[in-house]
Amino acid sequence: MPRLNLTAVTEFTFEGFSVFGWQHRLILFVVFLVLYLLTLASNAIILTVIHLNRQLHTPMYFFLSVLSISETCYTVAIIPRMLSSLLSPQRAISIPHCATQLFFYLAFGINNCFLLTAMGYDRYAAICNPLRYSVVMGKRTCLQLASGSWSIGLSTAIIQVSSVFSLPFCDANVISHFFCDIRPLMQLACADTTIKELVTLLISLCVLVLPMVLIFISYVLIVSTILKIPSAQGRKKAFATCASHLTVVVVHYGCASVIYLKPKSHNSLKDRLISVTYTVITPLLNPVVYSLRNKDVKDALLRALGKKPLS
Repeated sequence: MPRLNLTAVTEFTFEGFSVFGWQHRLILFVVFLVLYLLTLASNAIILTVIHLNRQLHTPMYFFLSVLSISETCYTVAIIPRMLSSLLSPQRAISIPHCATQLFFYLAFGINNCFLLTAMGYDRYAAICNPLRYSVVMGKRTCLQLASGSWSIGLSTAIIQVSSVFSLPFCDANVISHFFCDIRPLMQLACADTTIKELVTLLISLCVLVLPMVLIFISYVLIVSTILKIPSAQGRKKAFATCASHLTVVVVHYGCASVIYLKPKSHNSLKDRLISVTYTVITPLLNPVVYSLRNKDVKDALLRALGKKPLS
Protein backbone atom coordinates (compact mmCIF):
# COMPACT_ATOMS: atom_id res chain seq x y z
CA MET A 1 0.00 0.00 0.00
CA PRO A 2 1.28 3.51 -0.71
CA ARG A 3 2.40 5.40 2.37
CA LEU A 4 0.12 8.30 3.24
CA ASN A 5 1.66 11.76 3.43
CA LEU A 6 0.54 12.82 6.91
CA THR A 7 1.38 16.13 8.57
CA ALA A 8 2.25 16.07 12.26
CA VAL A 9 0.01 18.28 14.40
CA THR A 10 1.70 20.84 16.67
CA GLU A 11 -1.40 22.62 17.98
CA PHE A 12 -5.15 22.10 18.38
CA THR A 13 -8.26 24.23 18.15
CA PHE A 14 -11.51 23.64 20.04
CA GLU A 15 -14.82 23.06 18.29
CA GLY A 16 -16.46 24.06 21.59
CA PHE A 17 -19.70 25.93 20.99
CA SER A 18 -18.77 27.27 17.54
CA VAL A 19 -21.99 25.75 16.18
CA PHE A 20 -23.78 28.64 17.88
CA GLY A 21 -23.88 32.13 16.38
CA TRP A 22 -21.92 35.07 17.79
CA GLN A 23 -24.85 36.41 19.84
CA HIS A 24 -25.52 33.05 21.49
CA ARG A 25 -21.82 32.59 22.24
CA LEU A 26 -21.72 36.05 23.81
CA ILE A 27 -24.64 35.12 26.06
CA LEU A 28 -22.88 31.89 27.05
CA PHE A 29 -19.71 33.89 27.72
CA VAL A 30 -21.52 36.23 30.12
CA VAL A 31 -23.35 33.36 31.88
CA PHE A 32 -20.21 31.23 32.29
CA LEU A 33 -18.14 34.25 33.39
CA VAL A 34 -20.68 35.12 36.10
CA LEU A 35 -20.78 31.48 37.30
CA TYR A 36 -16.97 31.37 37.29
CA LEU A 37 -16.65 34.55 39.36
CA LEU A 38 -19.33 33.33 41.77
CA THR A 39 -17.46 30.03 42.15
CA LEU A 40 -14.19 31.80 42.96
CA ALA A 41 -15.89 34.20 45.36
CA SER A 42 -17.96 31.59 47.20
CA ASN A 43 -14.99 29.25 47.64
CA ALA A 44 -12.87 32.17 48.89
CA ILE A 45 -15.61 33.04 51.39
CA ILE A 46 -15.83 29.44 52.61
CA LEU A 47 -12.06 29.19 53.10
CA THR A 48 -11.90 32.53 54.93
CA VAL A 49 -14.84 31.81 57.25
CA ILE A 50 -13.56 28.34 58.16
CA HIS A 51 -10.05 29.67 58.77
CA LEU A 52 -11.24 32.52 61.03
CA ASN A 53 -13.78 30.55 63.08
CA ARG A 54 -12.33 27.98 65.49
CA GLN A 55 -15.75 26.34 65.93
CA LEU A 56 -15.49 25.19 62.32
CA HIS A 57 -12.11 23.52 62.80
CA THR A 58 -13.68 20.04 62.59
CA PRO A 59 -13.11 17.14 60.15
CA MET A 60 -16.23 18.02 58.14
CA TYR A 61 -15.08 21.58 57.50
CA PHE A 62 -11.48 20.50 56.98
CA PHE A 63 -12.63 18.41 54.01
CA LEU A 64 -14.82 21.30 52.82
CA SER A 65 -11.75 23.53 52.84
CA VAL A 66 -9.68 21.04 50.87
CA LEU A 67 -12.58 20.54 48.42
CA SER A 68 -12.91 24.32 47.97
CA ILE A 69 -9.21 24.62 47.12
CA SER A 70 -9.42 21.69 44.72
CA GLU A 71 -12.58 22.98 43.04
CA THR A 72 -11.02 26.43 42.60
CA CYS A 73 -7.94 24.95 40.90
CA TYR A 74 -10.20 22.68 38.82
CA THR A 75 -12.22 25.60 37.44
CA VAL A 76 -9.09 27.71 36.81
CA ALA A 77 -7.72 24.87 34.66
CA ILE A 78 -10.83 24.75 32.45
CA ILE A 79 -13.01 27.85 32.41
CA PRO A 80 -10.61 30.68 31.37
CA ARG A 81 -9.68 28.81 28.17
CA MET A 82 -13.36 28.00 27.54
CA LEU A 83 -14.29 31.68 27.89
CA SER A 84 -11.50 32.62 25.51
CA SER A 85 -12.73 30.06 22.96
CA LEU A 86 -16.25 31.48 23.10
CA LEU A 87 -14.92 34.86 21.96
CA SER A 88 -12.23 33.51 19.61
CA PRO A 89 -13.30 30.05 18.36
CA GLN A 90 -10.25 29.59 16.14
CA ARG A 91 -7.69 30.38 18.84
CA ALA A 92 -5.15 27.53 18.95
CA ILE A 93 -3.64 25.71 21.92
CA SER A 94 -0.22 24.08 21.68
CA ILE A 95 0.26 20.40 22.49
CA PRO A 96 2.27 21.12 25.71
CA HIS A 97 -0.42 23.52 26.93
CA CYS A 98 -3.13 21.00 26.04
CA ALA A 99 -1.28 18.28 27.98
CA THR A 100 -0.94 20.64 30.95
CA GLN A 101 -4.65 21.44 30.93
CA LEU A 102 -5.57 17.74 30.74
CA PHE A 103 -3.18 16.95 33.62
CA PHE A 104 -4.68 19.53 35.99
CA TYR A 105 -8.24 18.71 34.91
CA LEU A 106 -7.71 15.01 35.72
CA ALA A 107 -5.66 15.57 38.88
CA PHE A 108 -8.17 17.93 40.52
CA GLY A 109 -11.25 16.18 39.11
CA ILE A 110 -10.20 12.75 40.43
CA ASN A 111 -9.11 14.33 43.70
CA ASN A 112 -12.64 15.74 44.06
CA CYS A 113 -14.13 12.27 43.54
CA PHE A 114 -12.13 10.76 46.39
CA LEU A 115 -12.61 13.80 48.63
CA LEU A 116 -16.37 13.29 48.29
CA THR A 117 -15.79 9.67 49.31
CA ALA A 118 -13.79 10.79 52.35
CA MET A 119 -16.60 13.17 53.27
CA GLY A 120 -19.06 10.30 53.01
CA TYR A 121 -16.91 8.32 55.45
CA ASP A 122 -16.82 11.35 57.76
CA ARG A 123 -20.63 11.48 57.80
CA TYR A 124 -20.74 7.73 58.44
CA ALA A 125 -18.37 8.06 61.41
CA ALA A 126 -20.30 11.05 62.83
CA ILE A 127 -23.71 9.37 62.68
CA CYS A 128 -22.93 5.67 63.14
CA ASN A 129 -20.10 6.04 65.69
CA PRO A 130 -20.73 9.39 67.44
CA LEU A 131 -19.00 8.40 70.67
CA ARG A 132 -15.80 7.41 68.88
CA TYR A 133 -16.02 10.11 66.19
CA SER A 134 -13.21 12.29 67.56
CA VAL A 135 -10.94 9.24 67.72
CA VAL A 136 -11.89 7.74 64.35
CA MET A 137 -11.66 11.09 62.54
CA GLY A 138 -8.59 12.47 64.25
CA LYS A 139 -6.28 15.02 62.65
CA ARG A 140 -3.92 12.32 61.37
CA THR A 141 -6.76 10.37 59.73
CA CYS A 142 -8.08 13.49 58.03
CA LEU A 143 -4.65 14.35 56.67
CA GLN A 144 -4.15 10.77 55.43
CA LEU A 145 -7.53 10.76 53.63
CA ALA A 146 -6.86 14.15 52.02
CA SER A 147 -3.29 13.19 51.05
CA GLY A 148 -4.55 9.89 49.63
CA SER A 149 -7.07 11.73 47.47
CA TRP A 150 -4.39 14.07 46.13
CA SER A 151 -2.00 11.18 45.48
CA ILE A 152 -4.59 9.17 43.54
CA GLY A 153 -5.49 12.24 41.47
CA LEU A 154 -1.89 13.11 40.62
CA SER A 155 -0.78 9.55 39.82
CA THR A 156 -3.83 8.86 37.64
CA ALA A 157 -3.34 12.15 35.78
CA ILE A 158 0.31 11.30 35.06
CA ILE A 159 -0.66 7.86 33.70
CA GLN A 160 -3.49 9.18 31.52
CA VAL A 161 -1.64 12.20 30.11
CA SER A 162 1.42 10.05 29.30
CA SER A 163 -0.84 7.52 27.58
CA VAL A 164 -2.74 10.06 25.46
CA PHE A 165 0.23 12.16 24.37
CA SER A 166 2.32 9.15 23.41
CA LEU A 167 -0.07 8.86 20.46
CA PRO A 168 0.80 10.43 17.09
CA PHE A 169 -1.50 13.25 15.93
CA CYS A 170 -1.70 13.84 12.17
CA ASP A 171 -3.71 16.26 10.00
CA ALA A 172 -6.91 16.51 12.11
CA ASN A 173 -6.48 19.07 14.87
CA VAL A 174 -9.99 20.21 15.86
CA ILE A 175 -10.95 18.89 19.31
CA SER A 176 -14.69 18.17 19.57
CA HIS A 177 -14.90 19.73 23.01
CA PHE A 178 -14.29 23.02 24.84
CA PHE A 179 -11.20 21.73 26.66
CA CYS A 180 -8.55 19.03 26.28
CA ASP A 181 -10.19 15.78 27.35
CA ILE A 182 -9.15 12.17 26.84
CA ARG A 183 -11.71 10.82 24.38
CA PRO A 184 -11.81 13.81 22.00
CA LEU A 185 -8.02 13.74 21.85
CA MET A 186 -7.89 10.00 21.13
CA GLN A 187 -10.33 10.52 18.26
CA LEU A 188 -7.70 12.72 16.58
CA ALA A 189 -4.88 10.17 16.86
CA CYS A 190 -3.64 8.57 13.64
CA ALA A 191 -3.02 5.22 15.33
CA ASP A 192 -5.04 2.39 16.84
CA THR A 193 -6.33 3.51 20.27
CA THR A 194 -8.26 0.37 21.25
CA ILE A 195 -5.92 -0.66 24.06
CA LYS A 196 -5.59 2.88 25.41
CA GLU A 197 -9.38 3.33 25.36
CA LEU A 198 -9.77 0.09 27.31
CA VAL A 199 -7.23 1.33 29.88
CA THR A 200 -9.11 4.64 30.10
CA LEU A 201 -12.40 2.79 30.69
CA LEU A 202 -10.84 0.70 33.46
CA ILE A 203 -9.42 3.80 35.13
CA SER A 204 -12.81 5.52 34.82
CA LEU A 205 -14.44 2.54 36.54
CA CYS A 206 -11.92 2.81 39.38
CA VAL A 207 -12.23 6.56 39.94
CA LEU A 208 -16.01 6.81 39.40
CA VAL A 209 -17.67 3.49 40.24
CA LEU A 210 -15.47 2.55 43.22
CA PRO A 211 -16.10 5.84 45.09
CA MET A 212 -19.82 5.62 44.25
CA VAL A 213 -20.00 2.10 45.70
CA LEU A 214 -18.19 3.18 48.87
CA ILE A 215 -20.48 6.19 49.29
CA PHE A 216 -23.55 3.98 48.66
CA ILE A 217 -22.43 1.54 51.37
CA SER A 218 -21.83 4.46 53.75
CA TYR A 219 -25.33 5.78 53.18
CA VAL A 220 -26.97 2.38 53.59
CA LEU A 221 -25.36 2.20 57.04
CA ILE A 222 -26.17 5.85 57.77
CA VAL A 223 -29.85 5.50 56.86
CA SER A 224 -30.23 2.30 58.89
CA THR A 225 -28.73 4.13 61.90
CA ILE A 226 -30.89 7.23 61.43
CA LEU A 227 -34.07 5.18 61.30
CA LYS A 228 -33.22 3.82 64.76
CA ILE A 229 -33.15 7.32 66.27
CA PRO A 230 -36.27 7.57 68.46
CA SER A 231 -37.02 11.31 68.09
CA ALA A 232 -38.32 12.78 64.84
CA GLN A 233 -36.25 15.93 65.44
CA GLY A 234 -33.09 13.85 65.80
CA ARG A 235 -33.81 11.97 62.56
CA LYS A 236 -34.48 15.24 60.74
CA LYS A 237 -31.21 16.78 61.95
CA ALA A 238 -29.23 13.68 60.99
CA PHE A 239 -30.76 13.59 57.50
CA ALA A 240 -30.05 17.31 57.08
CA THR A 241 -26.33 16.81 57.70
CA CYS A 242 -26.22 14.27 54.86
CA ALA A 243 -28.56 15.90 52.34
CA SER A 244 -25.98 18.43 51.07
CA HIS A 245 -23.30 15.80 50.50
CA LEU A 246 -25.74 13.45 48.77
CA THR A 247 -26.98 16.23 46.44
CA VAL A 248 -23.48 17.07 45.23
CA VAL A 249 -22.56 13.38 44.89
CA VAL A 250 -25.57 12.65 42.66
CA VAL A 251 -24.90 15.63 40.36
CA HIS A 252 -21.12 15.13 40.19
CA TYR A 253 -21.02 11.36 39.68
CA GLY A 254 -24.18 11.24 37.59
CA CYS A 255 -22.96 13.66 34.91
CA ALA A 256 -19.37 12.36 34.90
CA SER A 257 -20.59 8.75 34.55
CA VAL A 258 -22.72 9.62 31.52
CA ILE A 259 -19.61 10.94 29.74
CA TYR A 260 -16.88 8.53 30.82
CA LEU A 261 -18.68 5.20 31.27
CA LYS A 262 -20.69 5.14 28.05
CA PRO A 263 -19.60 3.11 24.99
CA LYS A 264 -17.26 4.68 22.46
CA SER A 265 -18.91 7.48 20.50
CA HIS A 266 -18.17 10.84 18.94
CA ASN A 267 -18.21 13.75 21.37
CA SER A 268 -21.47 15.47 20.47
CA LEU A 269 -22.82 18.87 21.42
CA LYS A 270 -25.05 17.08 23.94
CA ASP A 271 -21.95 15.62 25.62
CA ARG A 272 -20.39 19.08 25.80
CA LEU A 273 -23.51 20.50 27.43
CA ILE A 274 -23.44 17.66 29.99
CA SER A 275 -19.76 18.43 30.59
CA VAL A 276 -20.73 22.01 31.44
CA THR A 277 -22.62 20.62 34.44
CA TYR A 278 -19.59 19.14 36.16
CA THR A 279 -17.03 21.72 34.98
CA VAL A 280 -19.01 24.93 35.54
CA ILE A 281 -22.12 24.28 37.65
CA THR A 282 -20.99 21.62 40.15
CA PRO A 283 -17.97 23.65 41.40
CA LEU A 284 -20.44 26.43 42.29
CA LEU A 285 -22.98 23.96 43.66
CA ASN A 286 -20.49 22.58 46.19
CA PRO A 287 -19.96 25.73 48.32
CA VAL A 288 -23.60 26.80 47.96
CA VAL A 289 -25.17 23.46 48.91
CA TYR A 290 -22.55 22.40 51.42
CA SER A 291 -21.81 25.56 53.29
CA LEU A 292 -23.67 28.71 52.36
CA ARG A 293 -26.92 26.89 53.27
CA ASN A 294 -25.28 25.65 56.49
CA LYS A 295 -26.36 27.47 59.67
CA ASP A 296 -22.93 27.20 61.33
CA VAL A 297 -21.22 28.76 58.32
CA LYS A 298 -23.84 31.48 57.95
CA ASP A 299 -23.55 32.35 61.66
CA ALA A 300 -19.75 32.46 61.36
CA LEU A 301 -20.04 34.70 58.30
CA LEU A 302 -22.41 37.07 60.08
CA ARG A 303 -20.05 37.26 63.06
CA ALA A 304 -17.17 38.04 60.71
CA LEU A 305 -19.27 40.89 59.28
CA GLY A 306 -20.03 42.15 62.79
CA LYS A 307 -23.70 41.19 62.65
CA LYS A 308 -25.86 39.11 65.00
CA PRO A 309 -25.88 35.35 64.22
CA LEU A 310 -29.12 33.69 63.18
CA SER A 311 -31.24 32.50 66.07
